[in-house]
Amino acid sequence: MSAISATPRPGHRPHKPIDVTRVLSYLVLIVWSIVVIGPLFWMVTMAFKQQLDLFPRRLVIPWLQFTPKLDAFQYILTDFWPQITNAFTNSLIAAGGSAILATFFGAMAGYGLVRFRYRFGFWRNDDIAFWFVSQRMLPPVVVVYPFLIMYRFAGLIDNVIGLVIAYTLFSLPITVWILRDAFRGVPLEIEESAWLDGCSRFGSFFRIALPLILPGLVAALLIAFIFAWNEYLFALMLTYQRAQTLTVLVAAQATQQGNYFWNMAAISLIAVTPVLILGIALQRWIVRGLAAGGLK
Repeated sequence: MSAISATPRPGHRPHKPIDVTRVLSYLVLIVWSIVVIGPLFWMVTMAFKQQLDLFPRRLVIPWLQFTPKLDAFQYILTDFWPQITNAFTNSLIAAGGSAILATFFGAMAGYGLVRFRYRFGFWRNDDIAFWFVSQRMLPPVVVVYPFLIMYRFAGLIDNVIGLVIAYTLFSLPITVWILRDAFRGVPLEIEESAWLDGCSRFGSFFRIALPLILPGLVAALLIAFIFAWNEYLFALMLTYQRAQTLTVLVAAQATQQGNYFWNMAAISLIAVTPVLILGIALQRWIVRGLAAGGLK
């Protein structure tokens, strides 16, 4: 009897075993995409609905179950326009101002924790850095009442400057942590060469160290901006009408007369758009900035 040859026939491809891990990964990603995209789809479609599209039966698919209308946007951009511009301006000032301040002070603190050696009792640099990030473990609701009392005596109630100060303090721990890791990737020899050429410590910080960690700066700035832009609790407790932000304005659409979901969704869509554009435009910088510290 002739032995059976194990050589595969020409053109025959052996079947590859199914990678269970890869299949499970794709399933998890699909489920998570639905979780993330679902609320966004609801918000976008709701902004183009009317009350008749919700009651007595909710219609979901546009152009098939209901015809999109611009009534909510027409109301917001005409009768409701002064409130929108006021809230948008306040949110932009509070989020932009606090993000810039938190990134600046976070860069100085992160640089100091990398380039200098501190000793406060048994505390060292790593202990100080952990103390910074541990402040984010504290729920903001715990300190909202002390803030309310201090702001009342300082005259910062219903003042956008008060929001800038509060948001800067809450964003500072995460910016310190991100930029500390970013400065770790900057070789000290580069700055030492600048010092030999007569550059001061501040000069090397602003002219050499900061440009080298530009992706980390962008990542820290955008994270601080998004946090402040989406913050609701302190904006609710520390403002009334003059310094009202977009998040408070959205929640104000739920009144005793009823929930104006279409107006709420339209305002939310306006509020989400700037952050979405920033995230897409700076995505490359964010990934590089967040990955730099972990890789180095």
